Parts: sequence; structure tokens; C-alpha cells
Amino acid sequence: MPLWGVAYRPMLLDFAATFGRPDSVAPKILEIGFGMGETTANIAAAHPHNDYLGIEVHTPGVGSLLKEITERQLTNLRIIQHDAVEVLRDMIPLSSLDGVHIFFPDPWPKKRQQKRRLIQSPLVSLLTQRLKPGGYLHCATDWEEYAQQMVAVLSAEPLLKNTAEGVEGAEGFAPRPAYRPQTKFETRGLRLGHGVWDVLFRRQS
Repeated sequence: MPLWGVAYRPMLLDFAATFGRPDSVAPKILEIGFGMGETTANIAAAHPHNDYLGIEVHTPGVGSLLKEITERQLTNLRIIQHDAVEVLRDMIPLSSLDGVHIFFPDPWPKKRQQKRRLIQSPLVSLLTQRLKPGGYLHCATDWEEYAQQMVAVLSAEPLLKNTAEGVEGAEGFAPRPAYRPQTKFETRGLRLGHGVWDVLFRRQS
């Protein structure tokens, strides 16, 4: 963490200083809830021209991603171990992000649990304010009902536009972008007939 971690502080982050290269050189992508970090590391390794900032609260996942960073010698990936809402509110400058990834967040499937779901209007508003015009918000889930909720919540944000809007047969969902690798869990689920839904919106100017 002293090498690749960023400590939470209630002050705006200087991305250029954090990553050691100007913002104009490298697009900045934020990921919320990277789990054990394998997908995050794969994306960062495949796109060295981008800088990635991952937020995760669980120590085992942070440790796992730090191991990936060290073994792969990834210089374009940093970690904040803290609550995502506080990081967004206190550390991420307005209109500073080129993209946001939220892949397979906890679906909280029981009706009484759904208020705990990450994708809610207040968070989406925070994220949208921190996206640059043209920046994207990409969510993915293997729970169809949650996917439909994601589309509804993101569609209610006036500054966001669904990239799948008007695409015949898309039902609001986007094809999996090439930059999101298919996980082992996802591959197994698809083989068993389980669905995976990608929701991809862009901020309007």
C-alpha cells in the first residue's frame, strides 16, 4: 500500500501527481468494488495508456490486487481502501473522470435487502458530476432484475444517455465492450445458461 495505495483524505486528489503523468496524456478510469482484483489487473495491463483508480473496502481483495500489481509491474493502477461515497464526495474532482466501472456489485437479491444495492440515484448523481462530458458509466451484473433497475436508475439521471437507446432488441442493454474481459465465473454462468447484462451510459455535455 505505501507504493500503490492512496490514503483517504478529505481533499481533492491530484491525478497527475498520483500517477506521475499529466491528465491530458492518460484517461482516468475509476472502478468501485473491484473484488479480488483479477479483472481490474487484466484491464490495466491491457490498456497501459489509461490510469485506473480502484476503490475497495475488503482487505483480502486489496491484498490480492496489490499482489497482481507487484507481479505484473503495473504502473497505471492505484488503490483506495475506503468507502466509495466518501471518496467520491471528498477526493474526486468534478468533471475529472473519463470512465467509471462497476462490475458485478452485490445484488442483494432479497426484497428487504435491495435498499443496500450500490446503484441508487444519490450515487449515480455523484458519479455523473465527476464524469467529463462524454465520459462513460459502465455497470455489469448477472442478475436480470438488478440490471433492469440499473437501467431505470441511470435513465432517471438527466445528464446521462443510454448508449443502447434506439438499438433494436437491446432492451436498454449494451453488448459487452471489448475492454471488459469475461471472467471465469461469467464464462461458467453463460455455459449454464445464466445471463450477464452490461449497462453503458455516457454523460452529455
